[in-house]
Amino acid sequence: MAEDPPTVLVVEDEEAVVEAYAMWLSDVADVRTATGGREALQLVDGDVDAVLLDRRMPDLSGDETLAEIRERGFDCRVAMVTAVDPAVDVDGVNASFDTYLTKPVTKEEIVDAVGELLERPIRDGADGG
Repeated sequence: MAEDPPTVLVVEDEEAVVEAYAMWLSDVADVRTATGGREALQLVDGDVDAVLLDRRMPDLSGDETLAEIRERGFDCRVAMVTAVDPAVDVDGVNASFDTYLTKPVTKEEIVDAVGELLERPIRDGADGG
């Protein structure tokens, strides 16, 4: 019996970007999509293996969304995907995500990042350990 594909949650406030990421990942994962942090928090559950999370969104920032995901005890792997340069704007939340991609990103970068996230061991709690 074949193993179930991983579940990836794509969180991005630009609809066209959400659709592109979902299409790019459709061959390697079950993809859930959200166009904001509040919607993402409704969709995240124990089945989500990885999250692609935009850092700057109008309803809840990626940082706030990630903090709530960790507060709820979900140990999914997270890639921040954003136009914000991490050298300029990384605060205390950085311990809670696994990788950081700076936009614009290519299909190859997204697929590779998800592959790398899915190969990592499950997080040891929400403290970045």
